[in-house]
Amino acid sequence: MALGKGLNSLIPPGRSRKSTRIETGSAGDRDKIWHIPISEIVPNLEQPRKTFSQEDLADLVSSIKKHGVLQPITVTEKNDGGYELIAGERRLRAVALAGLATVPAIVRAAGAREKLELALIENIQRENLNPVEEAFAYKRLAEEFRLTQQEVAAQVGKSRSAIANLVRLLDLPEEIQKGLMDKKISSGQARALLSLKSVQVQMEMYRNIIGQKLSVREVEGQVQRRAGRSGKGSVRRDANILAQEDLLRERLGAKVGITQKGEKGTIVIYYSSKEELKRLLQELT
Repeated sequence: MALGKGLNSLIPPGRSRKSTRIETGSAGDRDKIWHIPISEIVPNLEQPRKTFSQEDLADLVSSIKKHGVLQPITVTEKNDGGYELIAGERRLRAVALAGLATVPAIVRAAGAREKLELALIENIQRENLNPVEEAFAYKRLAEEFRLTQQEVAAQVGKSRSAIANLVRLLDLPEEIQKGLMDKKISSGQARALLSLKSVQVQMEMYRNIIGQKLSVREVEGQVQRRAGRSGKGSVRRDANILAQEDLLRERLGAKVGITQKGEKGTIVIYYSSKEELKRLLQELT
């Protein structure tokens, strides 16, 4: 992983453990702080965050040089010696750049799932992940540990619909996902594009957003007008039906289509994987 290589370039491999412990509470407190040589810490392979702002990192380096490390990182002991980072990669990078030999750390026992969860939760709490990184992390939690989106939501303290709406962003073309990561468009604008069936139309609208600097409301309006045209012409669909589709989409975290003829109609719920179908069936039963 490129992320790991970047951190290893800052922190040379260590040989022996020379940790010193500083107790920060009662004797039974598990969260005691150790000062660990940074050469003994390897990156967390479960780290969901892939991009780091060089400007923010430089500010943190300056702060650490002046005030020290105010918030300890979290690590776990490796079976073959040394430590693996669980959470706090940005701080660890800054400590290395600041030229410090050790970093304050809380040592915890953690398996693969807990390492991913802790790294994810820390980044979410600090609002460090972009929407695409966050979506990938939720998808990994669900797929690798066979969790439903409701279970993922419970683990990270978010609503099930929020998880579903984020994961749906991964259905967008890669260029749009990259634009979202680079902050060329917002999450609201990206979610609006999901209502467009054609990748070609999504890309056209994406370029319009950037070129015309459209607001979220303007994007939603244009998307509704495009989606509201039937194949026979420019007949618009009932605005109430569109609003009801939006309501169901938010609640189910899936694309929904409603057609109505007189008093009767049909509701179609779209899914893109077996996991999503399983989740929807659980939601509806």
